[in-house]
Amino acid sequence: MNGDFSDFGRHLGCGSGIESLMDDLGHALASGGPDIRMLGGGQPARIPEMDAVWKRRVEELAAEPGGLGRALTSYDPPRGNPRFLEAVAGLFRRTFGWEIGPENVAITAGGQTAFFFLFNLLAGRMPDGSRRKILLPLVPEYIGYANQGVDGDLFRAQPPVIEKTGPHEFKYRVDFDRLEITPEVAAICASRPTNPTGNVLTDEEVARLAALARSAGIPLILDNAYGAPFPGIFFSDATPFWDDNTILTLSLSKIGLPGVRTGVVIGPERVIRALGSMSAIVGLANPSIGQQILLPLLESGEILRLSDGVVRPFYQDRCARARAEALAAFGDDFEWYMHRSEGALFLWLWFPGLPIPVRDLYDRLKRRGVLVVSGDYFFFGDDRPDWRHRHECIRVTYSMDEAVVRDGLRIIGEEVRNCWREVGG
Repeated sequence: MNGDFSDFGRHLGCGSGIESLMDDLGHALASGGPDIRMLGGGQPARIPEMDAVWKRRVEELAAEPGGLGRALTSYDPPRGNPRFLEAVAGLFRRTFGWEIGPENVAITAGGQTAFFFLFNLLAGRMPDGSRRKILLPLVPEYIGYANQGVDGDLFRAQPPVIEKTGPHEFKYRVDFDRLEITPEVAAICASRPTNPTGNVLTDEEVARLAALARSAGIPLILDNAYGAPFPGIFFSDATPFWDDNTILTLSLSKIGLPGVRTGVVIGPERVIRALGSMSAIVGLANPSIGQQILLPLLESGEILRLSDGVVRPFYQDRCARARAEALAAFGDDFEWYMHRSEGALFLWLWFPGLPIPVRDLYDRLKRRGVLVVSGDYFFFGDDRPDWRHRHECIRVTYSMDEAVVRDGLRIIGEEVRNCWREVGG
């Protein structure tokens, strides 16, 4: 093939942190075997009660006249199935009193696609030749955002305040004293709960960010992939937030349907119309199967019972067990901290003064059959080369089998100890 890739092709087609993560995840899950401790991906756990719900819904679709046809053999409109859009809007109107209708809802082929559309819709090169960016008020932030700009780097990030909250525990907080909304900022974006750390922005932090965004005439984007009301993987008190200047995204992945690739966006009508246009251009229409599976659960409110009564308790128990295993595996013979676990599927581990680069630790763990994610990938948008903290963290998922998590944490503890022993620490 003659010629080179375009700028767009080189940017999206030549490697990224999220590609490395998903490649490890896919190969590990495909090969299986007792020697792989897959602690690096965001794969949700198989919850038996939820698997039974999905089985029931597929059987109902198969038995219902025209059910499988709607799910498998027909295109929906680019913004999504009209009945599904109304069901989403209705759930939020009933539950939180938000003044939204189907015109405020769009479906995308997964949450990742939603952010690709949103970031490139709002930021990048503008018609007047200027360049605008997405402000991340708190890093580390989700690795999947980092390479999504079609016109180069889209992000400016604000380092956090690091607060030690207990023995071997810390929490990141937004540094509002240094947070600056300059004219180049097109939107503020944060995940809640945060992937990778499990941090949940407080109601006060969200309110302050919303006020700053409104004052600057830009939207606030909240990534709700793990949040309320579904899938509800929240372990702290936090009120779901939306107003007419906010873009809220949800996903069916973490409720237990990652394979259906269905994202949900709630936002101002102008943004929602644009997302529908983008979906039509890029993919004609979005997957229907996930919408048809979830539709009656939204209309009846059963999705709320499942999130509150099944999904949240399952992960909260898994999280508590994983934290206890980390305490047992690491002990007190080297310095380490876990971010306070307030939601999502991860332990965020910090090893202050780690004597080797964190990617070297990643490689050592991988050779021992433990797959994690090197923490430096999550600090994009902040170019300070001398901030050592970004090279001292790893992300570990606790959604895998408990024995796998236990053994993986044991090996992580051994390798960090070995690193210190090798330098005489």
